[in-house]
Amino acid sequence: MADQFKYREDREVYSAARVRALEALLIKKGIITDRSVDTVLDYFETKMGPFNGAKIVARAWVDHAFKERLVADTPAAIAELALPEGMAGAEGEHMRAVANAPGVHNLIICTLCSCYPWPVLGLPPYWYKDPTFRSRAAREPRAVLKEFGLAVPESTEVKVWDSSAQIRWFVVPERPEGTEGLSEAELEALVTPEAMMGVAVAGAA
Repeated sequence: MADQFKYREDREVYSAARVRALEALLIKKGIITDRSVDTVLDYFETKMGPFNGAKIVARAWVDHAFKERLVADTPAAIAELALPEGMAGAEGEHMRAVANAPGVHNLIICTLCSCYPWPVLGLPPYWYKDPTFRSRAAREPRAVLKEFGLAVPESTEVKVWDSSAQIRWFVVPERPEGTEGLSEAELEALVTPEAMMGVAVAGAA
């Protein structure tokens, strides 16, 4: 990844200190309890995250009719699966899926701030919120993708989808070649948040 998307090495220590200070102030004022933050973090670590997106993508890979329904009406298709309650809740409102295909590659960004479908992708990475990424990905997506290590052929159209509070996009990446004999669960292991954002492709078997 290009140096411009990297952050200072002590960013986690610095961010953690700010979080602790803010948490202590909110607890002192009685706005939250000492367990509130842990409860929210646990929710997005164990119930809402990229493991849900991987299940959705794997099902789309093995069931073409489901994939068509997913692109046509994403919330309705997701509701067909045995996923945790709340998929359409916090940060999952109005989710929409777009599918990569031969000759078409999709990239998800948010030019306004950092709108992101947490229930299927997890918490957004630092670089997704970076103004440099947001602006350059809109202007020169091929160059940015190349800096992520993904060289998109000139013959392939790159479509950029701008997430917002009204629509939160995610990508159904192409199924890797040579995975015909894999089970749905094995296919899930090939799906990464980066592939569902469009800055990478799904892993090879």
